[in-house]
Amino acid sequence: MADRIAAPTLSGPPQRAAALPSLTGLRWWAATLVFLSHASLLSGPVRPDLPISFFADQDIAKGVADFFSPGFVGVSFFFVLSGFVLTWSSKPGERVTAFWRRRAVKIYPNHLVVFALAMWLFASSTPVHAWLPNLFLVHTWSNQPEVISSVNLPAWSLCVEVFAYALFPLFLVLARRIRESRLWLWAGVMVAGVVAVPAVTQAFISGGVRVPGYDLWMNQLWFSYGFPPGRLFEFGLGVVLARIVAAGLWPRIGLTVSAVAFAAGYWLTFALPYPYKFYVGTIIPIGMLICAAAARDLRGEGGWLASRTMVWLGKVSFAFYVIQDVVVFYGRPKVLGSHTFAVVPALGMLLALLLTNLLAGWLLYRLVEVPMMNRFSRGRKRPAPAAPRSPEPAAVTGAV
Repeated sequence: MADRIAAPTLSGPPQRAAALPSLTGLRWWAATLVFLSHASLLSGPVRPDLPISFFADQDIAKGVADFFSPGFVGVSFFFVLSGFVLTWSSKPGERVTAFWRRRAVKIYPNHLVVFALAMWLFASSTPVHAWLPNLFLVHTWSNQPEVISSVNLPAWSLCVEVFAYALFPLFLVLARRIRESRLWLWAGVMVAGVVAVPAVTQAFISGGVRVPGYDLWMNQLWFSYGFPPGRLFEFGLGVVLARIVAAGLWPRIGLTVSAVAFAAGYWLTFALPYPYKFYVGTIIPIGMLICAAAARDLRGEGGWLASRTMVWLGKVSFAFYVIQDVVVFYGRPKVLGSHTFAVVPALGMLLALLLTNLLAGWLLYRLVEVPMMNRFSRGRKRPAPAAPRSPEPAAVTGAV
């Protein structure tokens, strides 16, 4: 079952509403897109001398890598979705500390287990000044390449999530003060902010080494892609969109149209220069997909995205995402070395790698995420005070 969540209103979410399982299903596709972008790389960060791609034909391997190179837009999807779901599920009167505890229990146990696994398998030589910020998920506040890319590479996006979670109570207060007539205006402001980040990057940010393949200086890559404040506009867009859907202001734009728009935005990404390429082409289609899926669930229409299989995959998707560095960048070269294959066997190996990563993600989800969430996501209930005991009846005497 998907989490039960409540539709927020201007004054807060007064009641629990229907689940939005389609959003859980969408999470899987975003995580898979990121996985495919990593699994199709010609080489990886752990063993740059060994291939990651399974395709022996270098023209095909490069073509597949190029096709999935905009997989980073899947992370943009996660940021928008986080803002949406957290706003939608917010509870009136909930203590800020209770919210932060739940998010910390959701993020850190999986991260710490994968961090320890990566340190044991391949990252033990990482200097302290690089691995310590990664441990606490503050490493993308640094512009030093060895810090940003330390230990578990996908953990960079968790730095953004942690920062957004820290500010979410403020976001929620501000969002609830927006009049319904101005919600679309503020959605536009968030989109404009997304576009402004790469514009500011090009105009004012420089320094560091030139990054091959990106046509950017290192500081530009860091500021536009990994620096947490720069990604808050995506999170803020999700917050505003949740209010738009809750207010019934989302037009009847369906999933099919939204998916076509996303495909067009993905294709546009190939034509955009860095750093606009990271999220500008798909930011509006991502919002469309999320709102269309949510509105569809609210209408009770369900669909394949809301199926039990897709919801299960969506629930496992966070662990699937976090563990992929170990499976793809360490496991693939460790097990297969430099072996590559013809097209059909290569596709089979890619599917096998995905299923291996799914198995690893499921184990992490089942053995770490679920027990930790069940045990620590809510504070212990204080026992109710004992009712005052009635005085003992007086001894029977001759008086009446």
